[in-house]
Amino acid sequence: MIALTLLTQADCPSCVAGKRVLTELAAEFPLHVEEVDLGSESGRALALAQRLAFTPGLIANGQLIAHGRLSKRALRRQFTKIITSTGPERS
Repeated sequence: MIALTLLTQADCPSCVAGKRVLTELAAEFPLHVEEVDLGSESGRALALAQRLAFTPGLIANGQLIAHGRLSKRALRRQFTKIITSTGPERS
């Protein structure tokens, strides 16, 4: 399972599109996505720690792996790399 944190905010078209991309990729990869609102205390802390410039922000293994307009192609490469480096049982 690939555990992801998705930082979003209200009225963010890129956030809506990013959620759609992750839903589509969930058909190919074992994803667990936790959505965190940037307006929350934990969301602000994560954004500050990751130096997130704009939403959505996608965090895997404690690192920001994508932000802004999420690319299905780029995320597919990232997820394949994560699966390959950790093995499917420990992703």
